[in-house]
Amino acid sequence: MIQEILQSNQFIMLVALLLIASVVVTKFSSRLGVPSLVLFIAVGMIVGSDGLGFIYFDNAEIAQLVGVFALIVILFEGGMQTKWQDIRPVIAPSISLATVGVILTTSIVAVAAKFVLQLSWFEAFLVGAIIGSTDAAAVFAALKGKNIKGNLEATLEAESGTNDPMAVFLTISFIQLLTFDQVNIWGLVGSFFWQMGAGLVVGLGIGYIASFALNRINLDSSGLYPLFALSFAFLAYSASSLIQASGLLAVYVAAVLVGNSELAYRYSILRFHEGFGWMAQILMFIILGLFVFPTEVFRPSVMFDGLVIALVLILVARPLATFISLVGFGFTPKEKVFLSWAGLRGAVPIVLAIFPMLAGVENSQVIFNVVFFTVLTSALAQGSSITWVAERFQLVSDKLTNPIHSLELISIGKANVEMMEFEVVENNRIVGKKLEDMELPDRALINAIIREGDVITPYGQTEIKAGDTLYILVSRKNKKELKELLEAVKEENEKSRA
Repeated sequence: MIQEILQSNQFIMLVALLLIASVVVTKFSSRLGVPSLVLFIAVGMIVGSDGLGFIYFDNAEIAQLVGVFALIVILFEGGMQTKWQDIRPVIAPSISLATVGVILTTSIVAVAAKFVLQLSWFEAFLVGAIIGSTDAAAVFAALKGKNIKGNLEATLEAESGTNDPMAVFLTISFIQLLTFDQVNIWGLVGSFFWQMGAGLVVGLGIGYIASFALNRINLDSSGLYPLFALSFAFLAYSASSLIQASGLLAVYVAAVLVGNSELAYRYSILRFHEGFGWMAQILMFIILGLFVFPTEVFRPSVMFDGLVIALVLILVARPLATFISLVGFGFTPKEKVFLSWAGLRGAVPIVLAIFPMLAGVENSQVIFNVVFFTVLTSALAQGSSITWVAERFQLVSDKLTNPIHSLELISIGKANVEMMEFEVVENNRIVGKKLEDMELPDRALINAIIREGDVITPYGQTEIKAGDTLYILVSRKNKKELKELLEAVKEENEKSRA
């Protein structure tokens, strides 16, 4: 009895130390220019059986379950942060990249895998399918705060949020071709359209229900709203999976719909999911790091094969797939090169590489080791240089406007108002205006202005300046009107006069 308690306490201590170490390494990831996912995986490998030997972990089922669980959380958080007005113009090119682009990438990588790894054609195409899609967690993290010009960031985020279903479909299809004696090809094609269509419908339905419920159900604590929202993410995935539809697509679609709705306690919901999304990333990559045996992955033969596959993926397959998929969509050659380079691989290919192991596919361990090394190479080479490539091609723009945050300072049930926080930038139309000339909506009041670290008491003659942070008390029914006023940006003629 005492021994079991001591072991439990030791395990809790180890988990605490792993979380602390993982959070600390994020501080250094940007300084070192290394994506955080690589450092999280490194933490897992260091404490694993081939490292310090603190934890022995080789359970493929648990690794796959944790990976899927984390992907749901990460996709939901990323979808909620995605603005519909940004991705609406790029839906067509994003879908083209997520479908045609994945098929082309899969095919080109398969040819390389066939001759480099000496696999059968079905096994080679399985390798291509596993690493054919970009990774939402890696892309969302790499692009956050970079302020990439034009529609490029929205295109990459929409692609990474919608191409996982294609990769999952292709991976499962080739596993079936390898493990079943007879497979109906036309049945697989019909299954694809069913998965995409039904996943979209389920995502829209549950997203609408979630938005309605979050606004109509009055909960006793504001802390319950983020949990309530997250429950709909798991509902979207499970409901889609039960009818053989794409659960990941349903989660992303539901998240975009919820995130673009007017939500009560929106700020609390978004901040909770941002933190929980980081928690999911840390957990997933540490588990994947534990699952890997470095002595097997970092053998010279595996590293050589993985490096060749990675070079084909980064320098041949992804560029060709990007240029072909985006024909007729108006992107410049520089933009296409950037879209190609920013197509990061991450957790999704590693999780998918576990599927052949669970299915008992021959050479599954070889496939996993090569995929893992390829993902690390992609993350290190591409993830650490995205900012440099964007600046080199002059694809970084000035920030037009800052997001508006709602601070839920009023107790639930006592008032239907929120405190909104807004940071003013040079392009905002309200810059230079006096408060008495701002035409604020009814029941909206600027309570305080933070300027250069000092609190300014607002009055009618106070002039709004770039860099000010405004705190505005507003009723929820007038919130949309206030957001439109604050987010309005200057036209070119206004800028020239200024």
